[in-house]
Amino acid sequence: MDDVKKSMERADILLEALPYIQRFYNKTIVIKYGGHAMVDEELKNHFARDMVMMKYIGIHPVVVHGGGPQIGSYLKKLGKDSKFIQGMRVTDEETMDIVEMVLVGKVNKEIVGLINHHGGKAVGLSGKDGSLIQAQKYYLSAEKAKDTPPEIIDIGLVGKVVKINTDLILSLVSDGFIPVIAPTGVGENGETYNINADIVAGEVASALNAEKLVLLTDVDGVLDANKKLIHTMDNRKALRMIEAGTIEGGMFPKVKCCLKALRQGVRKSHIIDGRLKHAVLLEIFTDSGIGTEITA
Repeated sequence: MDDVKKSMERADILLEALPYIQRFYNKTIVIKYGGHAMVDEELKNHFARDMVMMKYIGIHPVVVHGGGPQIGSYLKKLGKDSKFIQGMRVTDEETMDIVEMVLVGKVNKEIVGLINHHGGKAVGLSGKDGSLIQAQKYYLSAEKAKDTPPEIIDIGLVGKVVKINTDLILSLVSDGFIPVIAPTGVGENGETYNINADIVAGEVASALNAEKLVLLTDVDGVLDANKKLIHTMDNRKALRMIEAGTIEGGMFPKVKCCLKALRQGVRKSHIIDGRLKHAVLLEIFTDSGIGTEITA
């Protein structure tokens, strides 16, 4: 009898997911994959299987991955320090070579290999492939003093997205593939740029008019002033919390990325805890979700 009860509970879970499967059938969901979910072996395998499941039930996942810790580890092995300004990695030519080697040559291929191992069809891409991510140099600015022009800071081969070549992504998606994108861009002279993965994911989601943008993090989601998880919020509430200083630190650029994606046509954005098994499925296919949903 216990076995029957367990089977019935599984059936209830599947039925709870049914309306969401119907709603998101043939829709594109862009997932920024990063944080602890990328380094824990069990979580890596769960993530790969989740992407395969989404594709098999008719949803089109597009994965954009980070790789900051992996880059830092390789730089350390080579005796090169990691330097950050305003949270952005200073990227000289030597560092850019390492960034490209780690993101495109190692991390990207590992993710592709895991998805394929679990029965999916994944293809790895960098910004140079088919001029997928066209970029230009990005400069930081810092306020020096009141009523004076801001200081312009050159942080090397760090880029900002100019254009996403959606034709390449759409062609792969329509042929049954899961695109896995490394956040490097190509300049007008063929130079490679290091770009923040959250920003690339947001730009890809916007260019594809995606149904959802999902950012995996190492925290529960967006917290209120009492450090309690906010399950859903609209852009006005998010802006009020930014003005009040409640959204700050590493969460600030993630929320800004989500808000920009919403302005550019993405239906909903989500910031979720990638340390949980099946985090993406739990957020998308259950009534309660696990993180923060941001709507326009």
